Amino acid sequence: MDYRMGAAEAKFAEIVWEHAPVPSGELVRLSEEKLGWKKSTTYTVLRRLCEKGLFRNEGGAVSALVDRASYEESQSRQFVRESFGGSLPAFLAAFTARKKLTEKEISELQKLIDEARERSK
Repeated sequence: MDYRMGAAEAKFAEIVWEHAPVPSGELVRLSEEKLGWKKSTTYTVLRRLCEKGLFRNEGGAVSALVDRASYEESQSRQFVRESFGGSLPAFLAAFTARKKLTEKEISELQKLIDEARERSK
């Protein structure tokens, strides 16, 4: 599913994820406080994100249908698919071409590879 969001939508989504489930009136207050939005803006953005399948506004409460971790995973996969033809090795090669990895980063990547190898057995 395509969950792409603009910068303002992403800031709003962070508020929802941080407070969900959240009464819609409280969400309006939080959006005004943190983003400077009016009620109408909050409900417009909420409606768009509900239409994308990220959130649900039902019975005066807003809840997440997709949690932050699942959203981030989806966006990462989509980025690799669109930018590198779905090739994780090509992504890593591009990412590390100009950035020297620390020993800690190398160890963390090796651990991920080892875990993936175990799962594929």
